[in-house]
Amino acid sequence: MKAAKDYIVFPLDVSEPERAKSLVTLLAEHVGMFKIGLELFVRSGPELVNWIAKAGSAKVFLDLKFHDIPVTVKRAMARAAELGVFFATVHCGESRAMLEAAVEGGGERVNVLGVTVLTSVSSDDLVEAGYRKDYSTDLRQLVMKKAAMAKKAGCAGIVCSGQEVQAVKTELGRDFQVVTPGIRPAGEKVAADDQARVVTPAMAIESGSDYLVIGRPIRDADDPVAAAQAVAKEIQGVLRP
Repeated sequence: MKAAKDYIVFPLDVSEPERAKSLVTLLAEHVGMFKIGLELFVRSGPELVNWIAKAGSAKVFLDLKFHDIPVTVKRAMARAAELGVFFATVHCGESRAMLEAAVEGGGERVNVLGVTVLTSVSSDDLVEAGYRKDYSTDLRQLVMKKAAMAKKAGCAGIVCSGQEVQAVKTELGRDFQVVTPGIRPAGEKVAADDQARVVTPAMAIESGSDYLVIGRPIRDADDPVAAAQAVAKEIQGVLRP
């Protein structure tokens, strides 16, 4: 059984590698995984991934959200797998072939996650993008369609908001991994930021989430370690023995 802290994925959403290293050093014993996104990877590249992998027991999640023709995605995922990361992402996009290429490129060296619908996306956004009414008015239906496509393609799991987790687990099985961003600790006021569909850590875990991406509530706290410990305590409170 995972420890409560191992459910926490901390995104290194900073631009400076030294700032990222400082956060890793501070939080390495209090979170289960560090997520590297586009900004930091473009700035620091594989060297930082290797540094984090050697910095402690926390795993590395490479969140580059590949989205290209299948052969390009296959090659890119193969290079990501060489870095020894635990998770790597690919957009579910428009075709199962791209997802299958990502899985093939990763082989058994990395857990490929399909990104379904970003937590910043609202129904209005989908209408503007031209989605059919049944998908734009019911985001869960769209997430489920993309999640099913990801599973058929062989992905280890998906990224989706906490509002869709229970349906994904019910339809696609408990072993299909779900990573949930848009997490705000209980009692924290949700700001008018770029997350449109948020839930608390306890809500996400009770719904079946396997990992929770929690950034600003920890990073921007006066005491990030205490904030991470508080999140772990909230998670522990709903874990089944």
